[in-house]
Amino acid sequence: MTVTLTHEPSGAAILTFAAPPVNLYSLELHAAFEDALDTLAAEPPRALLIRAEGKVVSGGVDVALFDAQTSVAEGKALFDTMLELPLRIAALDYPVVFCAHALCLTWALEVALACDLIVASERARFGLVEKVVGLTPTMGGTQRFASRAGIGRAKEFVMTGDLYDAATLERWGVVNRVHPADELDAAVAELVDALASGPTRAHAATKDVLRAVERGGVAAADAEITSIAAALYDTEDLRTGIGSFLESGPGKATYTGR
Repeated sequence: MTVTLTHEPSGAAILTFAAPPVNLYSLELHAAFEDALDTLAAEPPRALLIRAEGKVVSGGVDVALFDAQTSVAEGKALFDTMLELPLRIAALDYPVVFCAHALCLTWALEVALACDLIVASERARFGLVEKVVGLTPTMGGTQRFASRAGIGRAKEFVMTGDLYDAATLERWGVVNRVHPADELDAAVAELVDALASGPTRAHAATKDVLRAVERGGVAAADAEITSIAAALYDTEDLRTGIGSFLESGPGKATYTGR
């Protein structure tokens, strides 16, 4: 079981998890994720790609972990721990992309939904299938699915426990982009490098605005947008971008992320 970090010249980081044979969630895998996130907190990248190794993204959670909890209090303690992972990912202040190359169930989809963008192979299938053990998703998947696809779709997705293909979830607004399997890696790399090469602080500001929308709708974002945007005058990238635009036209600026 490993969680590894690599870094690209663009400033992007790649987090790859592997827990053969089917990448089941365990507390050991969770701890390795947390260690990787600690490393990223010490030296933040300009974008992050999260991906899995193996034939599937994940077959779900090791059910023995649920069986080991014997009371409401123990169950809540476990679920509180599990929720920490997507919460940390959702709080990152740079673009985060999740790549789903194949079957992506339960915890892995909940992590994906905490990312900014989900890019999938046309072969990928997705499911929140906790109903098979009499449980509901515990890592934020239900609510984050609803924020992308609506309450009705979230109810259908979770209550049926069915598997859905990437094309369907792209149509619902859950998956952002779908690519042929043999083109997925190149397409994801291009997207992540483009995000990493952009104005990182402006991307963080965009995430702040959208967090305000999640907290209180458009009115909440309207109350915060001018302060969020004005703070970018303290960044090198805004000055660089404006100067480049005036001198050379749009799309010529080289950003540093500062």
